Amino acid sequence: MMRVWNSLDSWLDRRRQIEGRSIGFVPTMGALHHGHASLVERCRRENDVVVVSIFVNPSQFNDPKDLDRYPRTLDRDLELLKNLETDEVFVPSASDLYPNGYRLRVEGTGAPMMESAFRPGFLQGVMTIVLKLLNLVRPGRAYFGEKDYQQLQTVTQLVREFFIPTTIVPCSTVREESGLAASSRNALLSPDSRRQAAAIYRILTTSPGPVQARHALEAEGFRVDYVDEQWSRRFAAVFLDGVRLIDNVPISAPCVRERCA
Repeated sequence: MMRVWNSLDSWLDRRRQIEGRSIGFVPTMGALHHGHASLVERCRRENDVVVVSIFVNPSQFNDPKDLDRYPRTLDRDLELLKNLETDEVFVPSASDLYPNGYRLRVEGTGAPMMESAFRPGFLQGVMTIVLKLLNLVRPGRAYFGEKDYQQLQTVTQLVREFFIPTTIVPCSTVREESGLAASSRNALLSPDSRRQAAAIYRILTTSPGPVQARHALEAEGFRVDYVDEQWSRRFAAVFLDGVRLIDNVPISAPCVRERCA
């Protein structure tokens, strides 16, 4: 039977009850789709207890309008998680996770690039909330999708730097038949825009370099934040009808880094 925990105290009581069992964790911001479902399914195969969190984290949004617009579909999310045989769903409030506001946070170092350059405070917000959630859930494994690859790399470094006894498990990006990466933000696209968005994957996988990929995306009508190559992958962040979409694909060999910010 799936249990839903809305308060910090009730969740901590439950966490004590499941001590000693292998716990897998899938942190989400809700608006769940088949990409999230693949994470939960893998978590189910590899752990005794499956814990999923649903929390739209305000600290990782640099645009208040983007936060307000982010899709929230809690009833549908809970039904999906029930069908996936999730054991525990943690749905905390901002007052639970930030009882003193955003006074203390995790900061990174190094030159901003990609998401950290175009979304100031984003990675700090991700690191801060992930650290809080990992401390509250204390899982043996936590599952993150490769679509948010820079976030995945950051979380992996976070766990290493702070000696957190959780294995971060990367999971492949789930795509629609068109190639469009599964994303909660896809729900904000019109049917026509959704079809147009499939060009992101095609362009990233077929362009000879990042400059050509940027030009091709602009020719298809996207407003481009960046096309970049890091970690032997090609990344893009674009806007379509006011919706910001990101994607990345592996490249066969490291290319000359040619940033197109």
